[in-house]
Order: sequence, then C-alpha cells, then structure tokens
Amino acid sequence: MRMATIPNEFSGVTALTKANVYFEGKVVSHTLLFPDGSKKTLGLIYPGQYHFGTDKAERMELTSGQCAIKLDGAGTSATYCAGQAFDVPAKSGFDIEVKSGICEYICSYLG
Repeated sequence: MRMATIPNEFSGVTALTKANVYFEGKVVSHTLLFPDGSKKTLGLIYPGQYHFGTDKAERMELTSGQCAIKLDGAGTSATYCAGQAFDVPAKSGFDIEVKSGICEYICSYLG
C-alpha cells in the first residue's frame, strides 16, 4: 500500500464523452487525454467482485471509498481506501471487490 498525492482536478485535458462501461454498468469510467500524450481514466466501481486484465502497467489511485485487491499470482488480497494507490504490472490483472458504497478512482497508464 502506498499513500498517494491524489489530484483534485486536471487542467488542460481532453475528456472523451463516450463512457467505458464494464460489468453491466457496475464499473464506469471516462478517458482523459493529456497534452503530453498520456492517458488516464476516472471511474466508479459499484459493489461487487470484478476481474480486470491489463495490457500496459497501471497505477490505481483511490479518490473515495474502499476496495480489496488481489493481483494475479498473489496469495492474498489487500484493502485500499481513499488516498491510497496500488500498481498493476503490464500483461497481468487483478481482482477487485467493493463491499459497500462506491469506490472512485483515477487509473494512470504507465509506460
């Protein structure tokens, strides 16, 4: 677990209006494109258990709520809450569980 300095806003970005909708609307995000070519998504995760695969490495920063994360190949899960972040290696995946409320996040695509 790492404590993150999570931004409250992003200036000078392009926000794509088409939502990324997963698991019948229980996970929804919007893409932000930055002038330097980098990309992030801002999203919401409703209660449930989900699995995501990764192509590129990702950093997930939680802005609200709480979730349990189990990285592919890990023996146990870890709990994260608002203000914390975790990294997911490229070409892998993770299980995420939100038990109650809504978990909000910023996903940064690394490399």
